[in-house]
Amino acid sequence: MTDSSQPSELMHASAPAQTIGTPDLEVSIVMPCLNERDTIGECVRKARRAIEQNGWRGEIVVSDNGSTDGSIEIAISEGARVVHQPLRGYGAAYLKGINEALGRYIIIGDSDDTYDFGDTPLLLEQLRAGADVVLGSRFMGKILPGAMPWPNRYIGNPILTGMLNLLFGQKISDAHSGLRGFTQAAWRTMDLRTTGMEFASEMLIKASLKRLRIKEIPITYHPRLGDSKLNRIEDAWRHVRFMLLFSPGPLFVLPGLVALALGLILVGALVGGPFFIGSMYVGVHYMVLGSLLSVLGLMLLTFGVSAKAYAFREHLVERDTWIDTLLKVFTLERGLLIGGLLVLIGVGMFLNILAQYLGGDRAPFNDLVYLHQALAGTTVLLIGMQIASSSFFLSLLDIARQHSSIGE
Repeated sequence: MTDSSQPSELMHASAPAQTIGTPDLEVSIVMPCLNERDTIGECVRKARRAIEQNGWRGEIVVSDNGSTDGSIEIAISEGARVVHQPLRGYGAAYLKGINEALGRYIIIGDSDDTYDFGDTPLLLEQLRAGADVVLGSRFMGKILPGAMPWPNRYIGNPILTGMLNLLFGQKISDAHSGLRGFTQAAWRTMDLRTTGMEFASEMLIKASLKRLRIKEIPITYHPRLGDSKLNRIEDAWRHVRFMLLFSPGPLFVLPGLVALALGLILVGALVGGPFFIGSMYVGVHYMVLGSLLSVLGLMLLTFGVSAKAYAFREHLVERDTWIDTLLKVFTLERGLLIGGLLVLIGVGMFLNILAQYLGGDRAPFNDLVYLHQALAGTTVLLIGMQIASSSFFLSLLDIARQHSSIGE
């Protein structure tokens, strides 16, 4: 797509600083670099051709992440502006490069020549048409032989992309594509912070939560030269961990509430001993199940709430009304009071069983009743201890949040 109204201008390493998003510069192409001497020159040349052939006023920004193989000298000789990020990490390199970018539209892509920067006009076309974030989809386009290992193609990428779509209501085909575009306004809105490979997931999660317009276009994925810097298991876990942090509601809070409610119903119904429903015997096995569901449900619930509060404290998510309300209502003192009372009730149930037993009431049926009461007492005691300990943790998060707010 040619924009003939704007002359071709490629900014070099010596270009003067400008205001972010200056109207004089339309496109910034940003690529991270860590020892990519075999490919960085070709990537910069392809990006430069895209800028010149389409008449854009643009720049190429290479974010050096500690290269020692001459990559940076090559990038500069090809016309890139180089910025340096001493903090290692895929996301860290991008954070530095993008924050230094001056264009109204930003295109990002890896510097290993697996993505063709000649595709950038397709991304820019969607951004000009109103998209906030544009993804180059390898699965909608073409993956050349040898470009993607089969575990990544048929297991890793589909699972991680499906998980992101399920948790955040998207219909993305390639959530881990390295060729992307977005506006300066979208970049500021997303406020990305992660420094590792999860940067790719954070962008789409934040874009989804902020209700930004996400588009995909088909691209071709090429085999890379040199060794890959990816660690399949570790990097996949970083993506999963980050998605779990941002979705405690559907994954932990709601299942926890359901399990806790079912468990308490069973425990409450059986605390007096076993009974029959028609010909079905409802006894200690259901009591054990109820106790397990109660404790497990509360664990999931408190973990989900704590995860949400932690993400809130770290500014990974926006202010959340229900978390604010919870932290105000569920104070340390109230949590300790409720938890302490439940612990006392549990201990009291055990003392009652002991008193009855020592009093000589040892009929066979009563032994079953004692067992049910003991399980109920154990459940109440564990729930009380969990509530008390969780109140401590949430109180610490709230203190940190208040301190952070004051510092801001």
